[in-house]
Amino acid sequence: MKKNFITGLLVLVPLFITVWVLSTLIGMMDQSLLLLPIEWRPEAQLGRAVPGLGAILTLLIIFITGVIATNFFGKRILRLWEAMLTRVPVVKSIYSSVKQVSDTLFSDSGNAFRKALLVQYPRQGSWTIAFMTGTPGGDVQNHLKGDYVSVYVPTTPNPTSGFFLMMHKSETIELDMSVDEALKYIISMGVVAPHHGPVVHEHLPPMDDSADA
Repeated sequence: MKKNFITGLLVLVPLFITVWVLSTLIGMMDQSLLLLPIEWRPEAQLGRAVPGLGAILTLLIIFITGVIATNFFGKRILRLWEAMLTRVPVVKSIYSSVKQVSDTLFSDSGNAFRKALLVQYPRQGSWTIAFMTGTPGGDVQNHLKGDYVSVYVPTTPNPTSGFFLMMHKSETIELDMSVDEALKYIISMGVVAPHHGPVVHEHLPPMDDSADA
């Protein structure tokens, strides 16, 4: 009986979570209907709400915005719009930061997570998977002597939150693992191990005994 119950959980839990996530996402996207005049909304036209209609409207708005932004006149309008936003003191800093992150994450040429790394975190002797995001820049690079890399250490099972660290490259181990495989490994809390090829022996970074002193 216990075995059947656990088997049922293994079948239903992933299904319920998937349905819940999709339902929550569609519910959030349905809020775009609030942009329409009251007389144009499904409640006024059909007498009741239509779940998912707002999601279709959201996707349509995103698609049309993309079409407009990719043609010649759309690009000029977008540049004028961004120039106007960058003149507003508070909006300038928020918009610029968010745009840089979104361009890196969603553009075809973006590579926010370049490589999967093995690093010691949060202490020596404790290992976790991190992603290389680049190299330190700005005034930071003037204070870090040597070959440093910027890494993002995601939390489990939600990889959208985590910690940004700058580590010496010698303290990281590059994994023969794609970013997608590493993300699945993290989200599953190590349960879904990625397929691996022949074992390649790596020299682990030496532990710094002075850190424990």
